[in-house]
Amino acid sequence: MDDPRTNLKQFTKDLRSLPTLPGIISKLSSLADNDKASVQEMARVVSADQVLSAKVLRLVNSPFYGFPGRVSTVSNALILLGVNVVKGLVLSSSIFDIMERNVVGLWEHSLGSGVAANLIAKRLGLQEPEEISTAALLHDLGRVIIKLHLKDDYASLQSRVTDGGLSMVDAERERLHADHAEVGEWLATTWLLPEKLVEPITCHHEVERSVAHRSKTAVVHLADVLIKASGFGFSGDEFVPRIQPAAWKALALTESLIAELIDEVEERLVEVKNFSLEIQSVDGVG
Repeated sequence: MDDPRTNLKQFTKDLRSLPTLPGIISKLSSLADNDKASVQEMARVVSADQVLSAKVLRLVNSPFYGFPGRVSTVSNALILLGVNVVKGLVLSSSIFDIMERNVVGLWEHSLGSGVAANLIAKRLGLQEPEEISTAALLHDLGRVIIKLHLKDDYASLQSRVTDGGLSMVDAERERLHADHAEVGEWLATTWLLPEKLVEPITCHHEVERSVAHRSKTAVVHLADVLIKASGFGFSGDEFVPRIQPAAWKALALTESLIAELIDEVEERLVEVKNFSLEIQSVDGVG
């Protein structure tokens, strides 16, 4: 019998088994690599699935990106956010359907992390804040796969957290010989997401491992820590990790800046909670 790590890896590599839409991702990737392809052509690919395009627009118009006006078309979303972000939203929209029904706390943690990352990136003047926000939105996708695919193992993970005093990450490594960040990396790679999204997902618990996109990874790590500290949502345990030295250095953080970011994030979370409740009401999540 396969061990849990091998089982998970095989599951994430099999597109047919994933609750996602690989055809659209493949078409978007192909068009993005074609210099002659237009935004309108890409928009038609997403818009062909009316339910999916509605979900993407709902996320675009959520508190993540802070656009003053409403984004009414997929074409506008592509122009404002770029292909990589829209690809990430296509992926997250289908995963979020499962989160909404099964792990609302994790969904809210992801929402909060996305908003916090966008706020941090803009405050620090980093490039591509929307992509950083999208990486934060996706950073715990591996946990969804673990919970849904290894139900018995997930129950034992929760027991180790509750009874053994471990963080969920340590429990995953002990029981599965992999953690949710690595599972997220396998999933993101299978989905052909760009490295600037894959690396922050992979390294958000180990910023020092990040090489090409350390600032982005550090923001996702910091957003994750701040949202856990705020108590917004539930990512699997109550443990709040320390901000890693590599993140302090990469972002030139100071104690006073952290305090200001905490206040700004707390203010935005009211809006995020209202958005979450609205979506749960619309989708009939109880």
